[in-house]
Amino acid sequence: MCRNIRTLHNFEPPATSEEIRGAALQYIRKISGSTKPSRANAEAFERAVEEVADASTRLLDALVTAAPPKDREVEAAKARGRNAPRRTADAAAAA
Repeated sequence: MCRNIRTLHNFEPPATSEEIRGAALQYIRKISGSTKPSRANAEAFERAVEEVADASTRLLDALVTAAPPKDREVEAAKARGRNAPRRTADAAAAA
């Protein structure tokens, strides 16, 4: 479930609030063990997502680095290259 959480620090353009919230949602889903909470837990679940997103935003705003920002397209291409053998193997196994 948490494989979807990506590094958000030191990218150009910077992470959007939607990306930060998405990472927070994945984190809360993982630790709660639930992708969709019951009605009884929905308020606590949503509050936790918002609190983690707020804390993540503050963290990203406070972090400093001397390294140049990474380009999102270049990093995405690298990830596709790393994942290509796995996708090929998965497709062969499914056939």
